[in-house]
Amino acid sequence: MEDFDRVSRVDKFEKRRKNSKSISILVVIGVVLLVFLLGFWLFGGKDDEAAKDKNNNAASQSEENNSEQDGDEERDQFTRIEEKEEQASDQDANQKQQDKEGETSETNAAVETEQVQPSDDNVIEAYIGDWQPIGTEQSGTHTTDYNDGSQDRKEIAKAVSDVTGLQEQSMVTHWVGNGGEQKVEATVSNANNSQIYRVYLTWIDERGWKPTKVEKLKQVMIN
Repeated sequence: MEDFDRVSRVDKFEKRRKNSKSISILVVIGVVLLVFLLGFWLFGGKDDEAAKDKNNNAASQSEENNSEQDGDEERDQFTRIEEKEEQASDQDANQKQQDKEGETSETNAAVETEQVQPSDDNVIEAYIGDWQPIGTEQSGTHTTDYNDGSQDRKEIAKAVSDVTGLQEQSMVTHWVGNGGEQKVEATVSNANNSQIYRVYLTWIDERGWKPTKVEKLKQVMIN
């Protein structure tokens, strides 16, 4: 009987020990899970927020870039429109100037002339006419620029061509010089010097060079 009681107590003790061990294991597992959940909540939440912030920042930057790109495109388009308008305006102005010069050339070619006394023995004939100023791109106070390629030289050549009938592209300019206050004299000819002219011109403000007299010469003589 005593042996039976001793065995029963041992069995009970083993059961309690096993139960305690199981409870301890469960407690440890519970603690580990709790720590894991707390860590995930703390650090995983921060990572999600950081990723969310990063995505939001990327989206904002993309919107800013798109807005800047749209603004640049609008500015570029506006600039192109302005450039086209300026080009069109310049073309219109050039066309009007060319039309005006063409009309003046036709008018000067049709002007009736009057014979006058030659100025020297080298003059075959001399004549005057009511020619119109050739037109000009110059404005303001005028000082004649005699240098080759200057605006004055270009406009003088055009005026001389109109009243002599020489082609401006093939016309030879032998001399252009001062003929007085706002006046010039130009000696020109065709390529083979078979037609030689001395032309007198006067500057008219805002209107350009006006031919006043033409002399047909025997030979080229520079003053």
